[in-house]
Amino acid sequence: MRWIFSFLMACVPVSVAAHPHVFVDTGFELIFDNEGRLTHVRVEWAYDEFYSLMLLEEMRLDNDMDGVLTEAEEGQLAGFDAEWIEGYNGDLVMRLGGRQLALSGPLEPTATTEKGRIVTTHLREVSGTPRLGGDALSVMPFDEMYYTAYEVTRSVSVQGRSDCVIDKIVPDIDGQLAQMRAMLLNIDANADLEENDIPLVGEEFATEVRLTCPVS
Repeated sequence: MRWIFSFLMACVPVSVAAHPHVFVDTGFELIFDNEGRLTHVRVEWAYDEFYSLMLLEEMRLDNDMDGVLTEAEEGQLAGFDAEWIEGYNGDLVMRLGGRQLALSGPLEPTATTEKGRIVTTHLREVSGTPRLGGDALSVMPFDEMYYTAYEVTRSVSVQGRSDCVIDKIVPDIDGQLAQMRAMLLNIDANADLEENDIPLVGEEFATEVRLTCPVS
C-alpha cells in the first residue's frame, strides 16, 4: 500500500494528496453469544516497525532493545491507543444490510511486542446485539484521511458460531487510482474535496471483511 500514495503525490498537488504516516496490520475476532447474536468485536492492531520504535523510545520501554517487553512494561503500554476523543470511530465501520452498527469505545486493552512491533488489542461492544441471517456483515478498517493505513493481514475469526463464512474483498487499487488521479488533476489545488465529490481516500482503498451466516 505504501507505493499508492507515492504515486498520487507525484501526480497531484501536495495539498490534496493524502498519504499515510503509520501502517497497521489488523485482524478481528467476531464474537457471538449462545443465541447466535453478535455481541462484540475484538480488534488487533500490529504497528509498523518504525512507529513502534519511536513509541517505545518515547515511553522509555524495551531499554535493552531485545524487542521483548516485561510484564510491567506491557502493563505500562496497554491502552496507549485506547484513549479516544469524543466522536472517534476507532477507524472501524461495521454495517449489517447496509445499516451502520453502533460500537462502544475500546474495552480490555492489551499490548505486547512481536519482533519489535507493537501489537495491541481492544474489545468493542456491538449495540443491539444483532442477529445475522440473510444480510452480510461488513467490517471495514480505515482512517478517512489516510494518516493511518490499515491492511487486513492478521487473523479474522469467529467465536461462538461455526456456520459462518468469511470473505475478504480487496479493493481494485489500480482502478481506484486511475479514477482518483483523473479527478484530482481536474480540480484546483486549494479546492474543497467534498464540494467536488472527491471520495475520502481511506474508505476507497479499504479492504472489506464480509461475514455471512445462516439464520440462527
